[in-house]
Amino acid sequence: METSNNNARYQDGEISFREIVLKIKGWYRYLLGKWKIILLFAIVGAGLGVFYSLTSKIKYKAELSFVVEESKPNTLGAYAGLASQFGIDLGSSMGSGVFSGDNIVEFLQSRLMVEKALLTPVLLGEKPRSLADYYLDVSGQREQWVKNPALQQLRFPINSSRQGFSLQQDSILYVIYKHIKDNQLTVSKPDKKLSFIWVECKSTDEQFAKLFTERLVKEATDFYIQTKLQRSKTTVDKLQFKADSLENLLNRKTYSVAESQDLNLNPARNIAGVRTELMARDKIVLQTMYGEVIKNLELSRMAMAQETPIIQIVDSPILPLIKEKTGIVKGAVLGGILFAFLAVLALLFRRIYQVIMNN
Repeated sequence: METSNNNARYQDGEISFREIVLKIKGWYRYLLGKWKIILLFAIVGAGLGVFYSLTSKIKYKAELSFVVEESKPNTLGAYAGLASQFGIDLGSSMGSGVFSGDNIVEFLQSRLMVEKALLTPVLLGEKPRSLADYYLDVSGQREQWVKNPALQQLRFPINSSRQGFSLQQDSILYVIYKHIKDNQLTVSKPDKKLSFIWVECKSTDEQFAKLFTERLVKEATDFYIQTKLQRSKTTVDKLQFKADSLENLLNRKTYSVAESQDLNLNPARNIAGVRTELMARDKIVLQTMYGEVIKNLELSRMAMAQETPIIQIVDSPILPLIKEKTGIVKGAVLGGILFAFLAVLALLFRRIYQVIMNN
């Protein structure tokens, strides 16, 4: 009895597998019978691919790589190297700065950094202008605003306050940022075990691709260093102010002691020397305080120097940049394959719909 049940289950499995094979053959024969339609779609796609390759503009690719070396070694570095051998990544937990882990990738693509780079001045022509104005000129955006004189006259003056921009300036700057981030800018960290960061910008204008890549990295590194050293710099500034104040008081006290000694010409009047002694005592106190403040100031400066990260540019974009353009053969092949695939999908869905409706 048990053997007969096993044979039945086996036969059922064999029949269902056979049905699957027959269905696959049926679909194949159905598509094979529609080869003319698939070929027609492939030809149309190849033609569109050739048309795209002929009409598309050349894009220039600017690449820049840099490495960040923190001054203070990470205490978890040895453990991270050991853990990585077992497939455990400790990189995200070893730092909290904007340049640590994968934070740098998002930081370089942030609106703040992109806008800072766009508002930097460039000298390409008769007079300096912002990189955002140069982008609007070379991208053809101003030509599309012929019917809107207000937008045609819109500018982003150099050295202007970002907080003072109008609503139109904010909107246009945001549109530029979104287009660059989504279509032109690529930031990557190829190997998480290394500190190399790659920044790539593609543009139809060679100068813009080069300048934007360089300005973006410069603004980001300057902002990072300034933020990282903000606390130490505040301490140094306070100590420097205190040291300058004590130095002025000490100089005045020194002159006062000298004047008091010059006026005390009568040795019989000992009470006149009390004022001189008090001034001398105050002078000694000021000297001690001044010495301590100077010592702390130098220690703070040394600590700030040790905290300053080293950001080294490894490769920078050099003209002429790499050109990228879809070739005729590549466009025809990709277009043909894409449209043939779409034709197969359309035929399959049509066949499934017919089977469902017939049942």
